[in-house]
Amino acid sequence: QVQVVESGGGLVQAGDSLRLSCAASGLTFSAYNIGWFRRAPGKEREFVASISWTGSRTNYVDSVKGRFTISRDNAKNTVALQMNSLKPEDTAVYFCAAAFRSYGYSPGVSDYRYWGQGTQVTVSS
Repeated sequence: QVQVVESGGGLVQAGDSLRLSCAASGLTFSAYNIGWFRRAPGKEREFVASISWTGSRTNYVDSVKGRFTISRDNAKNTVALQMNSLKPEDTAVYFCAAAFRSYGYSPGVSDYRYWGQGTQVTVSS
């Protein structure tokens, strides 16, 4: 059974940093792209960042470029999202998801088969 679990969310002030972690089990982790998505209150789910199965390719939504960094450790089956210079508009539930490598380096949302339950990030002004 595949499990995807996020951790590391919390309440911080604007300008602070948080590090989210995604741990996956029950799958060949090194064969999956991993993506981070978020859903803010009253808004649609939004792509945040992704990393390819080898870690060689990363993608970011424009609003987080230069502030967030995605990385992975295939030996530990984990992906991290380092979030710096957080802003109130980053407040959302953050989800981790896995898409098989056959979907290429930039899978679409529908290509992500396995999803976690999410972790809340709240940034106060």
